[in-house]
Amino acid sequence: VQLQASGGGLVQAGGSLRLSCTASGRTFRPYSMGWFRQAPGKEFELVAAITSSGGSTFYADSAKGRSTISRENANNTVYLQMNSLKPEDTAVYYCAAKLGIIYVARERWGYWGQGTQVTVSS
Repeated sequence: VQLQASGGGLVQAGGSLRLSCTASGRTFRPYSMGWFRQAPGKEFELVAAITSSGGSTFYADSAKGRSTISRENANNTVYLQMNSLKPEDTAVYYCAAKLGIIYVARERWGYWGQGTQVTVSS
C-alpha cells in the first residue's frame, strides 16, 4: 500500500492542524493506521493509531486530549486532528500502516508515507 501524507505547516502555539494520509495500491480497510513523528535529535514516537475498523485507538500521553485520529475507509484516508499545538510538537510526521493490531514499535509497521513537517512557533 502506498501512503501520501499532507497537511503539515507552520502554526503558532495554540493553533490547530489536520494531517491527512491517503492510501492507494491495496485495499485500505484491513490496515491499522498510525501517525508517528520524529523531532530533531529524538526517536520516532507513535503519536496516535487506529485499528482497521476504527473501533480502537491509541494515543501517546503527549497527544491525549489534544489530538484525534479518525479514518474514512470509503476514501482510503486517515486523519490526525491536532489542537492546542505546542512548540514541542514540532517534528516531521509520518503516516504508517500495518495489518493486525496496533504496536507502538515502529519496526512493526510495514508501510510508510513520506513525512510532512509540522512547525509550531512560540
